[in-house]
Amino acid sequence: MSTVRNPLTGWAERELVPATPAELASLATELRVRAEEWRRADRKRALSAFAAALAADDDLLAALVADTGRVGESSLERRLAAGLVGRWAREAPALLRPPAPSAASVPGIVVDGDLVPYDLVGVISPWNFPLLMALIDAAPALAAGCSVLVKPSEVAPRFIEPLMRLVPPELPLRVVEGDGESGAALVGMVDAVVFTGSVDTGRRVAEAAARAFVPAFLELGGKDPAIVLAGADLDRATSAILWGGTANAGQSCQSIERVYVERGAHDAFLDLLASKAARVGLTCEGGPIGPIIRPGHWRVIAAQLADATAKGAIVHTGGEIERHGGGRWCRPTVLSRVTHEMRVMTEETFGPVLPVMAVAGAEEAVTLANDSVYGLSAAVFAASEQDAMEVAARLRVGAVSVNDASLTALVHEGEKDSFGLSGLGRSRMGAASIRRFLRRRTFLINRSRAADPWWHPLDKE
Repeated sequence: MSTVRNPLTGWAERELVPATPAELASLATELRVRAEEWRRADRKRALSAFAAALAADDDLLAALVADTGRVGESSLERRLAAGLVGRWAREAPALLRPPAPSAASVPGIVVDGDLVPYDLVGVISPWNFPLLMALIDAAPALAAGCSVLVKPSEVAPRFIEPLMRLVPPELPLRVVEGDGESGAALVGMVDAVVFTGSVDTGRRVAEAAARAFVPAFLELGGKDPAIVLAGADLDRATSAILWGGTANAGQSCQSIERVYVERGAHDAFLDLLASKAARVGLTCEGGPIGPIIRPGHWRVIAAQLADATAKGAIVHTGGEIERHGGGRWCRPTVLSRVTHEMRVMTEETFGPVLPVMAVAGAEEAVTLANDSVYGLSAAVFAASEQDAMEVAARLRVGAVSVNDASLTALVHEGEKDSFGLSGLGRSRMGAASIRRFLRRRTFLINRSRAADPWWHPLDKE
C-alpha cells in the first residue's frame, strides 16, 4: 500500500486509498450517462461558478501547500487554475461553432457538419502542480461537452477532497485518489486520455491507449535550454533564467535546465547569475525555494551533480542535497565548465540546477540546444528582438520565450506542439486544446435537381 508523505518532514501521514477498478468502472458509467445532459446544460454558467469558487477557497490552497510544501507557487497555482477555467467558460462558445456550410468541388454538393464531443475523457495528472495540471486538460474537455474523470498523482492527493467540494452539481467532473494501477485501468474506460508525466510512463499510456483504440495526448519531459547572446541585457537575462530554472524548486517541465552563453558575455553572466542565486533561500528559512516534492527524486539530482563535478564542473552556488526537518532540499545551484558529456546537460533534472556553458556564438548555441531527445520549450536573449527571433526560429522546440524564460507556465493562449520525446498529440495550449476533445462530423448534402436514380454528379460533363 502506498503512503502519502509530507514533503516538508518526509513522514508518512496516511495510506493512499486508491479507487479500485470496479469503482473506476462505476464512475465511468455514471459520467457517460451524464454527458448528454451536460451538453444541453448552461456550461458557461457552471464553469464560471466553478472558477469563482476555486479563486476564493482557502481550504484548497492549504491542501496544495500540504501536498507540495511550498507557499508562493501554490497561491499562484490556484489563481492560474481559476483563471484558465474562467477563460474556457468565456471562450469556448465561439470555438465550438462549426464551420459554415460550403460548396464542394462536385456540382450540387454542399459540405456541412457539426462537432461531436467525446463522452468521457480521462486525465492522468502529475504531482508538481496538482491542481493546475488536473484542470489544464479537464477544463477545455468540460467546456467542449465531455465528462471528465481525473486520476492525479499518488504523491499529491490532499487537494482532491477540497476540490470536489467546489464542483457544481451539474459539472460531470470526478477527481479520484489512485496509484499507477488506477491510471492503467482508467485508460481502457475512457474515449480519450490525456497524460502528463515521464517519458517511460507516457510510452505505457500510449501503448495502452493504442490497444483500447482511443486517442492519447501526452505531455512528457523536457530539458529546456536558454541561449544568451552577446549584447543581451544580462540583468534581465539572469533574473528571468533564475526564475525559470528555480521556480517550484525546478520541478516543472518547462524549467530552464541548461544555459548557453556567448563567450563574450559568459563571465559577466555567470558572476551575476551566481550572485543572484546565492541570495535565494529555502522556504524553511523564509525564502521561496520549496522542498523536493517527490520521495526519492533527490537521488536523481544528487547523482547528476556528482557526475558533473567528477567530470570537471565547478559549483558556484548550492550543489548539495540538504535535509531540514526530514524533508530534502536543494538550493539554487549554478554550475560552470559543463559539457554534454555530463548527465546534468542531457538528462532531465527536475530540480533547481542551472548549468552554464560558454559557446562561440549563435551557431554553436543552436547546435547544442538542439542536441537533445527533448523539445518542449526554450528561451533566447539577444541585443534585439530580431536577433533573438532568428535564433528562436532554428530551435526544435514547441515554444520559445523571447527575452524572457518559461513563459508557457503563465501564458496559455499560444498553441505549441512538442518535439522529440517531449510529447505526442495536439497542443494543450490555445484553441487547439479544446479541439482535441471534439470530432468533426461532416454532412455531404446533394442539392442537385437530377431525378434519375442512377444519376451521379461525377457522370456529368
